[in-house]
Amino acid sequence: MPHHTFKVSECIPERTKHAVVKGPGEDLSMALPLGYLNTIPGSISERGCAYCGAKHVIGTPMKDVIHISHGPVGCTYDTWQTKRYISDNDNFQLKNTFATDMKEKHIVFGAEKLLKQNIVEAFKAFPAIKRMTIYQTCASALIGDDIDAIAAEVMEAMPDVDIFVCNSPGFGGPSQSGGHHKINIAWINQKVGTVEPEITSDYVINYVGEYNIQGDQEVMQDYFKRMGIQILSTFTGNGSYDDLRAMHKAQLNVLECARSAEYICNELRVRYGIPRLDIDGFGFEPLSASLRKIGLFFGIEDRAEAIIKEETERWKPELDWYKERLKGKRVCLWPGGSKLWHWANAIHEEMGLQVVSVYTKFGHQGDMEKGIARCEEGALAIDDPNELEGLEAMEKLKPDIIFTGKRPGEVAKKVRVPYLNAHAYHNGPYKGYEGWVRFARDIYNAIYSPIYHLSGLDISKDEFDTDVEFATQARISDAGLKEEVRTSPSLRQYTGGFDSVTKLRERDYPYMKKQPEGVQA
Repeated sequence: MPHHTFKVSECIPERTKHAVVKGPGEDLSMALPLGYLNTIPGSISERGCAYCGAKHVIGTPMKDVIHISHGPVGCTYDTWQTKRYISDNDNFQLKNTFATDMKEKHIVFGAEKLLKQNIVEAFKAFPAIKRMTIYQTCASALIGDDIDAIAAEVMEAMPDVDIFVCNSPGFGGPSQSGGHHKINIAWINQKVGTVEPEITSDYVINYVGEYNIQGDQEVMQDYFKRMGIQILSTFTGNGSYDDLRAMHKAQLNVLECARSAEYICNELRVRYGIPRLDIDGFGFEPLSASLRKIGLFFGIEDRAEAIIKEETERWKPELDWYKERLKGKRVCLWPGGSKLWHWANAIHEEMGLQVVSVYTKFGHQGDMEKGIARCEEGALAIDDPNELEGLEAMEKLKPDIIFTGKRPGEVAKKVRVPYLNAHAYHNGPYKGYEGWVRFARDIYNAIYSPIYHLSGLDISKDEFDTDVEFATQARISDAGLKEEVRTSPSLRQYTGGFDSVTKLRERDYPYMKKQPEGVQA
């Protein structure tokens, strides 16, 4: 296992042990970088904080809740509307965010009065919403505001409302994963078991670790309902606050994202005896295996097989079409969390992509173990990389595409590497059989997009002055485009060859049919 030292991080020797290259025949004990440790000073990490992990990842997808941050306004702004956690109540939780907006005077004199005022004002402003989550931040935690006491006072004065308090200051863990743990445990301690649900099926589950990114949850819900399964609650995508208080009555916890929500599953098993079953909604084979496991648990395997047969026959030919065109393309799989291992093997086996690098910003060693085990030899595995390390890795590995979040994705675009948003998707949902084909389509469109070829043309050395007549410049650009088409098979595919370039130009600018004076054909 050769450790990998980035040139940009040679001044931080501790970073060497946070990147490794997976060697031939190595087991996981030899191919693991250090992970889930405090960020090394000077490395300029792109991690989120524990507060972000609690509010942004776990809490905010709850749909019928006023989510209020007790701290400076910048904290809640950073966690607002940056993922597509859609809901069926007109996306209330995406359109509205709330903060007490603590100032310096509140740090000095306390902000409990401010918090109580904000809670009452928020409920009055949105009288149809009777549920609230309060998130603690670094500022309110450091001065010791008693948020629980304020919440109790408000609930006593307003009996029709219910408030959940999540003490999750940003410094509560080495990364946002620390916030996942805090809100999981706080929810089961405070709210689970306080509502009794109506049971309508012989097969009842909690769907845990599912956040309904661009409708992912709705795809999976359709499969469960076709199997006759009642979904008691969804933790927490499009989830109802009161449904999530009734999680203790499920017969099975079906867990999708183990990194963010395994904690509540484990506690439900200990306290209520509810077993946990890990599933995977990405990829034909992993999804089929997951549906079979659920069917086997309830004794309804035939219903699962019927869905698998129908969906595979419908979508597999289309997936195979994309696989032929994506085979051998190089991918940096940099999603940050559980998609590291959800996708690593599936995109290789079912789409033909070669994973040349994996990384995680906030994952634990278990995430790296599963991710590295499922990617190819020679892959570069990185824990908690920064922007400069990402740029250096792209320069070295020459990927055809990267799957990552918006911040590193926008950096990749600047160096003409296409990216797909692994966190919030481009054209999701990506779960389910149709969703997996949709993912393949987005990959194909990104890799073969003409814009990434054209963006490499250097027009700064053009021999003509910039004030030459536009038609002349257009003629020269047209010639350059023809040359690019001649040398690029993918552009020929999109343009139809040389003649179509001229036809398109003449269609858009009819006066160019006549050759400008002084310009040779």
